[in-house]
Amino acid sequence: MKIGIFDSGIGGLSVLHEAYHRIPGQEYIFYADVDHVPYGLKTPQQITEFAIENTEFLIEKGAQALVVACNTATSVAIKELRNRFDIPILGMEPAVKPAVEGTEDKRIMVIATPVTIREDKLKDLLHRVDEEHRVDLLPMPKLVEFAENEEFDSNEVVDYITEQFSRFDKSEYSALVLGCTHFNYFKPIFREICGKETLLIDGNYGTIHHLADVLGLPFNYDQDKEVYFEDYHNMLCQEKTEYYFSKNFVKNIETLERLKRLHNRLEAVRKV
Repeated sequence: MKIGIFDSGIGGLSVLHEAYHRIPGQEYIFYADVDHVPYGLKTPQQITEFAIENTEFLIEKGAQALVVACNTATSVAIKELRNRFDIPILGMEPAVKPAVEGTEDKRIMVIATPVTIREDKLKDLLHRVDEEHRVDLLPMPKLVEFAENEEFDSNEVVDYITEQFSRFDKSEYSALVLGCTHFNYFKPIFREICGKETLLIDGNYGTIHHLADVLGLPFNYDQDKEVYFEDYHNMLCQEKTEYYFSKNFVKNIETLERLKRLHNRLEAVRKV
């Protein structure tokens, strides 16, 4: 089974990384639309056009199923993609439901891009699962730019996250939902600011679990399988993965080195 995964940039690597852990042994095609990142500041029409083009490219490369590893693109374009293309297409949505079910009385913070927060898809989700109106929404668009620049732990990043959270009383919150796949890279800072008792929840596990169900693939519940990348050969051959940055097949040493750093970062922060 050849599975396509696309995102506006490197955020979708966190979904691919989860797939390596949970449904190993598959062929993957990862597409980062780096020419158009970030999607969170684009118009819905632009995002839809990019998503269609990305999907067409991945299908041409042999993808038999597709994951839109971008909350923003999912919120805007998932219906159009499913109408146009006759393969299984899964999207991302903020993991509000497990956050609501996993907590009782305190509030829940969802951080995402402005587009994800603005679109009806998230509003409909909240209407279905947030019956007690415990969820607050916070746009954090600059984190996408920080992630794309591999700036994960700088003082500027810490100051930005701290300032954004400063308008809320952290003691009132029991869960932080990461509503953008780029945000996974910053888990150590979220943990430090929010405290050990706060649940940090992203949508990657649920999306990959659903993908396994849809495709009838065995799902690995063991979280201890390590996928650190030690060399370029492993980078390209892990689970038979093809990497594309805006239609350019990744084979140069500089980009491979970057991918290796990013995957190893994701492995290091998985259990934060």
